[in-house]
Amino acid sequence: MSARVPLVDYLVLAGDPHLTAHECTACGARFFDRRNACAACEGEQFRQVDVPTDGELRAFTIVSFAAPGVPVPFVAGVVDCGGTSVRANVVNTPADPEHVRVGMKLRLTTVPVGVDADGVEAVGFGFEPAS
Repeated sequence: MSARVPLVDYLVLAGDPHLTAHECTACGARFFDRRNACAACEGEQFRQVDVPTDGELRAFTIVSFAAPGVPVPFVAGVVDCGGTSVRANVVNTPADPEHVRVGMKLRLTTVPVGVDADGVEAVGFGFEPAS
């Protein structure tokens, strides 16, 4: 099997793929990037937690103009995963209002991003319809 690497450090590929977040031990706020202090309460202690892989679409936009080489249209959304907001693309469904709606149930999925000259595959993530 070829080597696979996650596109972002908070995507875990081992076992069942999932996301991890830094959770403030004082107030429970969650962040995907590294923090020196919590933006919500100024706490300075964090623990790493797994983010649920199922979620609900809270907001979205259909992107029809993008950088050269990026296929359009695509759906960019905000997914509520058990109280953690995740910004990600909605994939594996047509990018139109007949197939994408606020409140739809989604689940995390991985997507290939590219392969380098050594055969190492970069893997990203998105959310697809749960049904």
